[in-house]
Parts: sequence; C-alpha cells; structure tokens
Amino acid sequence: MENKQQSNGEIKENKVVKKKRNWSGSLIVASLTGAFGSSFLYGYNLSVVNAPAVYIKKFYNETWERRYGFSVDESTLTLLWSITVSIFAIGGLVGAIIVTPIVKFFGRKCTLLLNNVFAVTAALLMSFSLLAGSFEMLILGRIIMGVDAGISLSALPMYLSEISPKEIRGSLGQVTAIFICIGVFTGQVLGLPEIFGQESRWPYLFGAIIVPSLIQVVILPFLPESPRYLLLEKHNTSKAEKAFQTFLGKDDVSHEIEEVLAESRVQRNTKLVSILQLLRTRAVRWQVVTVVVTMGCYQLCGLNAIWYYTNNIFSEAGINHETIPYVTLSTGAVETLAAVFSGLVIERLGRRPLLIGGFGLMVAFFAVLTVSLTLQKTVHWLPYLSIFCILAIIASFCIGPGGIPFVLTGEFFQQSQRPAAFMIAGTVNWLSNFAVGLLFPFIQSGLQTYCFLVFAAICFAGATYLFFVLPETKNKTFHEISQAFAKRNKVSLEMQEMNHYPGERKSSAEQESNFTSSVDNGETKKGIV
Repeated sequence: MENKQQSNGEIKENKVVKKKRNWSGSLIVASLTGAFGSSFLYGYNLSVVNAPAVYIKKFYNETWERRYGFSVDESTLTLLWSITVSIFAIGGLVGAIIVTPIVKFFGRKCTLLLNNVFAVTAALLMSFSLLAGSFEMLILGRIIMGVDAGISLSALPMYLSEISPKEIRGSLGQVTAIFICIGVFTGQVLGLPEIFGQESRWPYLFGAIIVPSLIQVVILPFLPESPRYLLLEKHNTSKAEKAFQTFLGKDDVSHEIEEVLAESRVQRNTKLVSILQLLRTRAVRWQVVTVVVTMGCYQLCGLNAIWYYTNNIFSEAGINHETIPYVTLSTGAVETLAAVFSGLVIERLGRRPLLIGGFGLMVAFFAVLTVSLTLQKTVHWLPYLSIFCILAIIASFCIGPGGIPFVLTGEFFQQSQRPAAFMIAGTVNWLSNFAVGLLFPFIQSGLQTYCFLVFAAICFAGATYLFFVLPETKNKTFHEISQAFAKRNKVSLEMQEMNHYPGERKSSAEQESNFTSSVDNGETKKGIV
C-alpha cells in the first residue's frame, strides 16, 4: 500500500516537473515578444479609432474646407469615416493572401520581424497626418496597418504552434487571443481624455504603435527560428536541434527530432502545398471545412454588434455620458480576463468544450439580451440586465471562439500544408470582418434589437457543426489528429498518407536519408534518428 502511494506520488511529481520543463524561459519570451509586436497591434487598432472619432471627423471637415472652400456634407463625411474604419479589413485580406510565400521564403520569425516595416510605416503616416493636413495619410496608414495585421495573424499562430511542445500547444496558442484582448484594452485606456483622447493629442494614439514594433525588433532576433521550419523546409538539422534545445530547455531533443522526422516520412516530401492542392486533397477536406466554419463564426458571431450597442445600453442604464468611456473599460477588462482564463484551462478542458461551450453560452445570452433590449423601457432594472448580458457575451467569446480557431488551424495540418491553410483561414477571417462592417448597419436598421437573433442563429449553427464534426486535439500529434478525421474524410490511413501530397513523392528511405545526411557548414550530421 505504501509502495503504491509512493508510486502515485512519484508519477504526480514527474508530471509537475515535466510541465515546468515545457515552459522554458526562451519559449515564454518568444511567445510574449512575438504576440506583443503582432496580435497586440491588431487588437489595439480595432479599438484605437473609437475614442478620437469626433476629433478625426472634425479634422476631415477642416481639411476639406481648407482645400475646397466649403464644408464637407454629412453623407461624404460618413463615407470617409466608414472607409477609414473598414479599409483596415481590406489591408488584412491583402496580408493574409501574401503571407504564404513570405513565411516560406523568410521563415516564421523573420516574417514577424519584417512585418514591422508595415507597422512603423503605418504609424508614421497616421501620426503625422494632422501635421501634414492630409486625411489621405490616415486612410493609407490604416490599410498598411491592415496588411501588418493580416500577416501577423497567420505568421504568429504558425510560429507559436511550431515552437511549442504538444502538451502546452493550446495554452501557448491562446497567447495570440490574450494579446488581442490586451491590445483592445490598451486602446481604450490610452483613448481616455486624461491621456490621448483629446483633440490635440489623438495623433499620439497612432504614434504609439511604434513602441511594440521596436520592442519586437530588439528582442526577437536573439531567439531561434521555428525548429520544424528549419528541419522540414530548410533541411538544417544542426540549427533545428539547437532551436529545440533553446525552446525546450534541455540538451537531449532526439525524441522531438524523431517526432518531426516521422511526420516528414508520412508526408513524403516538404514541397509547399498550394491552396488549390490543399482544397483538392481529400484527406484534409473536413479539416479545411472546419477551419472555414470556425473562422467564419469567429467574425460573424456578433461581437462587433455588441461594441456598437455598448454606449447606448450604458446610457439607458442611467450612466452619465462623461462616465461611459471609463465604464466601457470594464468590457476590455472582462475580455482580457476571460482570454487569460481560457489559456490557463485549455490544456485541462480541451478545445472542444471551450469552443462549443463558448458559442452555446453566446446563444443563450444573445436571446436574453434581445428580450432585455426590447422591454428595457417598460422595466426600470432591465438595462442592468443588458449590461450583464454584454459582459457575459464578451466573456463567452473570449473563453473559446476568440482564440481557439487560430490554435486549430495550426494543429490540423502538416508542415507543407500549414501556410496554405493559414491563408484560407485568414481570407475567411478578413472577408467576414469586412462583411460584418458592411452589412451590420443595414441589419441593425431593419431588425433593430432583434438583430442579435441573427447572431444567435450563427452561433447555434457553429456550435452544432462543431459538436458533430470537431474531434478533441489536446495533446495529440498531427498524425493522431489526421486519424480522427480519416473516417469522416472517407479515406484509409494508408490512402490518407498518400493523399497528403498529390505531387511528386520520395520514398521514406530516401527522405530519411536526406535528413540524416544533412550537411551543415561542410560537416555531415548523422545519428540523430
């Protein structure tokens, strides 16, 4: 009995030690630095235009009057402002489309570093637009910033999924979502009247974009490239081994090298798969559909509509107009806390419960919010229920749907397919983002408070699909996840391995020989496998 208890204690202790080893200092620094200069800026640019909107419109009007001698009419001003806000999504779509060749040629880490050229250029254009008296500079800066966001939202999850051990892949992947939320919250805070939310200071809101970019440029070069990229695409065994050692914090990485080589033997070669090839590959058909559904629901689930209604609901609850910007900070705080909570529990609960549960809770709270908004003028306490529903919807979104779609895209596909998969995910993401911005005013105008029922239906459809299709991917290798989809894709495991690559193939023996005899600086590296 004592021996059994001692054995159980040793097992628990080994698990704790292993978990601690997974989180090396280099891994933490790489994830935080990568996210701070990438997904943080995406979140920041979502919220940063809200606070100075009145002052920017005034700047547009004054510039127009100075040029043409008369004030801009209301419809033209509204159009200019709509373009300023929505063109960010057009830039994001461009970034998502061009990211595949960039990450292939430069690598994941170098792509993140080079992407800062877009961020700094955009920051300079937007921050000096008032001084130059040119609103075109602000609009151009927004579209360039969108390109930066489109690239980073594909390159960052790709980098994080490839440098993390599978035991903490979900938690590390959630760093993307956490920093999006922190970016949104930071934009809200800096937009307060006491800081940069004033007529003379709003350009500083855009100039602040340079700070995260410079921090990333200073720190990230000292961290390794993705070891999987180095091994499978660059065939540089020596650098891949050193990268694994740095990120995992241990000297013996033979198991990790062998695990990656096992994947390479399955996929036969490492030639980059195009989008068309990926769509034609039967073995990943349902993986692609699942990515499209999750990314589509990520944008179409109605969170943008929540931001639209927030100020109105707070006003109906009796909150003073001057106080609303400070109360709105609660939404950013809840968003951030929920994303952190998701990162802490994702490796315990798994992806399925958080994603399906998040959409399910959103359906319930959207329904309650619809009733509350419809009847809030008849019952004095209903506006407070509306405020609770808003915070609950935001929390439900950030617990699962807000970050897990990025994690799943990195987990579903092998090395050669991953860039094309992220391009598809990014394209769906940004097109859906643009569609919401374009169509929501018409939906809201036609349905009023009942518009939330449309989003409830989308969330319900997404949750239903995921319930029947999505397997749990926690702690699973790419091969194990492929096995889970094999039956639904109607391919045998052997056929699935062949279907991963419709192009030219190499034999397993030849592929392994290529890796085990990789030449680095004139020396033949052997014996790793």
